Amino acid sequence: MTRQVATNVQPDLHSRQTALVELALLLFKLGFTAMGGPAVHIAMMEEEFVTRRRWMSREAFLDFLGATNLIPGPNSTEMAIHVGRVRAGWPGLLVAGISFILPAALMVTALAWAYVRYGALPQISALLYGVKPVVIVIIAQGAYRLGRSAVKSAWLATLGALALAAATLGLDPLAVLFGAGALAGIVHLRQKLAEKPASLGVLPAFGASLTAPPMAFSLSVLFLVMLKIGATLFGGGYVLVSFLRADLVSRLHWLTERQLLDAVAAGQITPGPLFTTATFVGYVLGGTRGAVAATIGIFLPAFVLVAISGPVVPILRRSPAVGAVLDGINVGALALMIAVSAQLAHTAIVDWPTVVIAVPGAVLLFRYRLNSAWLVGGGALTGALVFWARALVK
Repeated sequence: MTRQVATNVQPDLHSRQTALVELALLLFKLGFTAMGGPAVHIAMMEEEFVTRRRWMSREAFLDFLGATNLIPGPNSTEMAIHVGRVRAGWPGLLVAGISFILPAALMVTALAWAYVRYGALPQISALLYGVKPVVIVIIAQGAYRLGRSAVKSAWLATLGALALAAATLGLDPLAVLFGAGALAGIVHLRQKLAEKPASLGVLPAFGASLTAPPMAFSLSVLFLVMLKIGATLFGGGYVLVSFLRADLVSRLHWLTERQLLDAVAAGQITPGPLFTTATFVGYVLGGTRGAVAATIGIFLPAFVLVAISGPVVPILRRSPAVGAVLDGINVGALALMIAVSAQLAHTAIVDWPTVVIAVPGAVLLFRYRLNSAWLVGGGALTGALVFWARALVK
């Protein structure tokens, strides 16, 4: 039985133009209002595309969601691109993706402008002071959620521990991801050939992070760094922090850890895809041109990968060997999230007020599943109150 992909097809030019306008308006609205991260974005898309408008069946929606988990890049953005392609062909692919990305990119650019101009003022510092501990908690929750689905066996738990050790020792994030994937694939093949449990081996140590002197800022290098990240990053927006830290803080020395956390905070307090954190980074480093270069660089691979993966990824996923490699990549992404949250915590949680912000935030997020947007707002308000109280004491 052929699964339904879309409930209506638009063959004529007028209908195609109507579909493009509908896509643009709906995805722009979602990009402007979808707070809370990829899980919330995808839930809102399911409500709009499947339940309300019946543009596709729920089964088809789940197929596309599975496909986004098998390719690198921002999952919710890739879902928007998939839906655009189904609804209005290749023009729809571009219109849907751009419409979903644009609102967040514009808002983050405005925040970056304010940050560059006013970031040293006490009022701005107070807000960021309260938001940073919440960001650490949100990244930790992302790791917990990924762990529940990624760690499927004792072997994968062990592989994840090896990947975490490698990340903690400073191995390049790309090496951690693909090293874990390669080792998982090798172990699967050995088990298949020998028909017995294989030894764990060691995580391949290729692509180790190298210490290098600071490099002068370059728009072309920024674009290539973001392009590489967008084309290789599995695990969603929170793993992005690990890649940005490795390239822009540790290797190129263009950012400080404080600036990186501020960029992540900006991505959290705005709706839309979390990958617009790169937009903030680009503006801080190179102004408007830097923001444009970083945004195009990090999102461009998503358009290309969605365009070519539709018919290919479901076939690959049915291969046990490919499935094993993807399982290894997933636990590698989990290890990177844990490592980077631990590394950045010392910059965000610096005194007892930040501990007081972080601990209740963790309880509200993990136990009561409070929307992260409310936590970010609460953290900003608490930070402002702390600075106000300290000013009164002085």
